[in-house]
Amino acid sequence: MLRPAETAISTIRFDRKQYPDKTLVDLYESLLLPRLIEEKMLLLIRQGRLTKWFSGVGQEAIAVGCTKALLPTDYILPLHRNLGVFTSRSVPLEKLFAQWQGKRSGFTKGRDRSFHFGAPGHRIIGMISHLGAMLGVADGIALASNLEKKDEIALVFSGDGGTSEGDFHEALNVAATWDLPVIFLIENNGYGLSTPSTEQFRCRQFIDKAIGYGIEGVQMDGNNILEVYDTTCKIAQKMRIDRKPVLLEALTFRVRGHEEASGTKYVSRELIDRWAIRDPVETYQRYLIENTLLTDEKVRELRQQLKEAIDRDWESALTEPNIAPSEAGELSDVYAPPRIKLTEPNIEGQSTKRFVDAISDGLRQAMERDSKLVLMGQDIAEYGGVFKVTEGFVQQFGKERVRNTPLCESAILGAGVGLSICGRASMVEMQFADFVACGLNQIVNNLAKTHYRWGQPVHVTIRMPTGAGVGAGPFHSQSNEAWFTHIPGLRVVYPSTPFDAKGLLTSALIEPNPVLFFEHKLLYRSIDGSVPDGYYNLPLGKACVVQEGTDVTVVTYGLGVHWIKELLSEFSDISVEVIDLRTLLPWDREAVFTSVEKTGRCLVLHEDTAVGGFGAEIAATIAEERFQILDAPVARLGSLETPVPFNVELEKQFLAASRLKDKLRKLVAY
Repeated sequence: MLRPAETAISTIRFDRKQYPDKTLVDLYESLLLPRLIEEKMLLLIRQGRLTKWFSGVGQEAIAVGCTKALLPTDYILPLHRNLGVFTSRSVPLEKLFAQWQGKRSGFTKGRDRSFHFGAPGHRIIGMISHLGAMLGVADGIALASNLEKKDEIALVFSGDGGTSEGDFHEALNVAATWDLPVIFLIENNGYGLSTPSTEQFRCRQFIDKAIGYGIEGVQMDGNNILEVYDTTCKIAQKMRIDRKPVLLEALTFRVRGHEEASGTKYVSRELIDRWAIRDPVETYQRYLIENTLLTDEKVRELRQQLKEAIDRDWESALTEPNIAPSEAGELSDVYAPPRIKLTEPNIEGQSTKRFVDAISDGLRQAMERDSKLVLMGQDIAEYGGVFKVTEGFVQQFGKERVRNTPLCESAILGAGVGLSICGRASMVEMQFADFVACGLNQIVNNLAKTHYRWGQPVHVTIRMPTGAGVGAGPFHSQSNEAWFTHIPGLRVVYPSTPFDAKGLLTSALIEPNPVLFFEHKLLYRSIDGSVPDGYYNLPLGKACVVQEGTDVTVVTYGLGVHWIKELLSEFSDISVEVIDLRTLLPWDREAVFTSVEKTGRCLVLHEDTAVGGFGAEIAATIAEERFQILDAPVARLGSLETPVPFNVELEKQFLAASRLKDKLRKLVAY
């Protein structure tokens, strides 16, 4: 087979096999449309009427051939240069053009560009800019198909440069381990932007990588529309039965720049010219004419018809008024609205439960109520998780819904997005909250932004065993909630009691937005409390007044609630009001303001280090919006500005609790 960087390039040899004339002509028409759209866009960008374009000229046969080979019910996850996926799935050109023009009627209402959107009605889920991120999403879509016993499959595109990303390796490993029906299609065009393949990897061909994951690798000529179509048909037919992933390498070449502004100076003119003779549109057109399936006249007529349709729909989209910005409209689309009514707690049937048992109880009851809810995490199945939250779940719900995962946080979080696209909620357990760093991109750039961009609810709850005080050192003890409170589109929840933990977790699991659910490890087995036995919910975004007071307000959450409660007996001369936020994003401003208006003083307390901690947001907001009623500056107290130490005595010194008493005394005395 040919490699993109080969100096000697042969002509294309077409083999129609058993396919009828109608199929061959239809493939040509489907191939021609994206080429003519490309020609229009390249003209517009030279005229300054289009700001950016990623050209797929020379690679159209891959997108078109694969799309035409799949069923309309199969999901496809394309990249920038896969216009043929959208045209072959009959996406209305006017709406597509409105998307590129940043118009309200586009798929993202002007909020994102080019192919950065999903069109579930067409079974197309577009990319985000971070290469490789959608591979894990394809895993989730394929997992949903398996769980629902359907024969649907998923096809996800990757460029050759994207295969160097960790997401590529994680997604292939998960698909292989779980037997997921995903075609991982690599468009091998010889370059990652300007970096040649020789500087990207050492293997001679991408199909060699399939061996390492124990999956099949297939290579095809990506410029030969018949070979692409036939190869994909055969893979898809087999995959609908055996449900096993395949790595499909398409050999091709990008004759234009990565995007138009980058140019092609890094590629020799000679190499471009040699690949130009293998142009997928021109060579296939010539083949059809030579075999009397097309005539020159028919080609001219078809080109004219398509050009007229393209011009008409482009101008129609262009006449749409520019967007009139609305703050309310923008803010309202960041989060999907709740769709399920909350269940009030029944206090008649209660029992004493530890924090960890309340979480387990809530998770189990949520699984019983929602037969589509899937749990994913390292060692959560037979082992029950490192904290035994899911102990016994496999016996009750089975391994399809309680899934051990490989050590690949990013792919699993991406799979959660894929499950959401298919209407299934999921829970992803981080073994320790610290490990979420390995999946940060998926959370902040995919999960958080998806609804705002194209209206897709994301039903993913990420459980985060967090916090210090257990002598676990700097990589198992961090309080990293502030990493996420800055990200619109996320919910961040942090309970302090068993009652709250169960009720807030059950609410998180029906929330149509991604939730970071923090559970303090020290509280798991050190506290207990009365918890309703039945299923119930507590509203997200509502704080709780733990104790009323008149002299000073302490705003806190998680372990901080217990720190201040333990000190209250030592402050017989001070009336302290304690506010437990419970939810950090959004946080309950009304409850905090009401308390501060009563006391005139406020201390914001958290276990996280002070600089950049979430307490800074609360303190700044109080100072800005309630300055006139304050009797003292808003105070903050966090832990020492160091990583969390392992030694118990060093850890005690690190924690904010060691300085809480003095800090509170100074604030009241101000």
